[in-house]
Amino acid sequence: MRQSGRIVAEILRILAENIKPGMKTKEMDIIAERELKKRGAESSFKGYRGYPATVCVSINDQIVHGIPGDRIMKEGDIVSLDFGAKYKGFHGDAALTVPVGRIKPEAQRLIDATRESLEKGIAAAKAGGRLGDISAAIQTYAESKGYSLVREYTGHGIGRKMHEEPQIPNSTEPPHGVPAGTGAVLKKGMALALEPMLNAGDWHIRVAEDQWTVLTADGSLSAHFEHTIAIDDKQAEVLTRGTYD
Repeated sequence: MRQSGRIVAEILRILAENIKPGMKTKEMDIIAERELKKRGAESSFKGYRGYPATVCVSINDQIVHGIPGDRIMKEGDIVSLDFGAKYKGFHGDAALTVPVGRIKPEAQRLIDATRESLEKGIAAAKAGGRLGDISAAIQTYAESKGYSLVREYTGHGIGRKMHEEPQIPNSTEPPHGVPAGTGAVLKKGMALALEPMLNAGDWHIRVAEDQWTVLTADGSLSAHFEHTIAIDDKQAEVLTRGTYD
């Protein structure tokens, strides 16, 4: 999994570095496919439950699962890139949100808070702890900065399958939340994908007509960060580190 994680980190970094105003989102997919082929890896996403692309490209009020196409990325947009790779039978999964050119300060604050909420979740992921400790750490930080957390979509276990148990909510609230000190016990060697999605407005969502793209219900900005980690006694190992460092 370290190898698949490293591949994900490398390709996400390449994607982020290549974004510029005037590009079509499908160009991100072309780059991702090319880089996967270079490394002898497969896409975790393409064909998964019918998803038609290699990378998810979500802009502004799009939270996740945006399908690459002819939409042009413009100066001032924020773009969330979610990407997974399978290598030698194991999956890695990560996401990050990046600016297109110069963005408004409030957009940068949302990006920074989302990135840091992921780090808070990672810090809470220790052997002997509980699943809800991760959720509470993410929620506490995000809400302290004035943002809401998407509740319908969660982090997940990962390994030989891209999505495995357990689900890892980003909130302790219903419908999927797990309060601190409750939930599954975290054990050394468990591999998890943590992925907070923060909205500048309300946490409610809607799904576009393509039945894939998830958007904020109120049209507010959203940001998304994700890492694949392995639980250890003291500090989780981040297998996809480098995606935004």
